[in-house]
Amino acid sequence: QVQLVESGGGLVQSGGSLRLSCAASGRTFSDLVIGWFRQAPEKEREFVASIPWSGTNTRYADSVKGRFTISRDNAKNTVYLQMTSLKPEDTAVYYCAARIVTFADYRYWGQGTQVTVSS
Repeated sequence: QVQLVESGGGLVQSGGSLRLSCAASGRTFSDLVIGWFRQAPEKEREFVASIPWSGTNTRYADSVKGRFTISRDNAKNTVYLQMTSLKPEDTAVYYCAARIVTFADYRYWGQGTQVTVSS
C-alpha cells in the first residue's frame, strides 16, 4: 500500500505561483511513477505531469509545459509540482497518484488539494 497526501493548494491571482507537495508513505517506492492530475468542475480528470521515483523521465501535459515543473525529494519521500504563470483555467482540484512502473493504471490516489486562480 502507498499513502499519498497532497498539500499546498490555495487561492492565487492570475500570473502567480504555487507549489504543491505530495508526501508518500507505505511500501518502497523505487518501482513507482508519481503523477499529478487535476479535475475542474464539470470536467473530466486530466493528466498534468509525472516523474518516476527512480530516474529523470518527466512528462507534462501540453497545457502546462514551460509553466509547471515536477520534481521529487527522495530523502523526504515527497514529490512537488511547482506551478508558475498560473491561469484561471488552471483552477481545479489537484491530485497526486502512484502507479507501478510496469502498469499503465494509477492505483493509489491522494485526497486532492484545491487550486483556485483568480483573474
